[in-house]
Amino acid sequence: MSVIRPATVDDVPAILRMIHDLAIYEKEPDAVKNTPAMLTEVLFGENPRVYATMAENSAGAVQGFALWFLNYSTWEGVHGIYLEDLYVIPEARGEGHGKALLQHLAATAVERGYARVEWSVLDWNEPSITFYKNLGAFPMEEWSTFRLTGEALEAFGTNAGQTNEALARG
Repeated sequence: MSVIRPATVDDVPAILRMIHDLAIYEKEPDAVKNTPAMLTEVLFGENPRVYATMAENSAGAVQGFALWFLNYSTWEGVHGIYLEDLYVIPEARGEGHGKALLQHLAATAVERGYARVEWSVLDWNEPSITFYKNLGAFPMEEWSTFRLTGEALEAFGTNAGQTNEALARG
């Protein structure tokens, strides 16, 4: 049985540990730069815009988490939920925690009138893809995810002021 609840400040160490475990699973073990202070601020600061939901077993031990935020559909005219991370500890997989977390997010979306719950999954992660398809989710096969980060983001963002000035001059 899975107990689903909102995260609390006391969950930050467990969430961060699972974020690191997820990075290892996704073959990016050194990619996590997040810290307890950063995670605490975004989840529980003055104006949180990121949310975490926890899955526990009947004994109260954390088994997994979902980290999510709102997105917006210009076509639908309403918000949706973007699931950034879904993680269940390896020894608790197959016990229904992942399904319970996703079902909780779906219920939240329905209750609030949101249009969708969406997320990304690595192409090679067949166990997760199969799990998601079995829930009724489907891949957005005509869409590709793009990302601007690192040096390219810095260069492009730094040049934004120069570009805007040139446009203003005509």
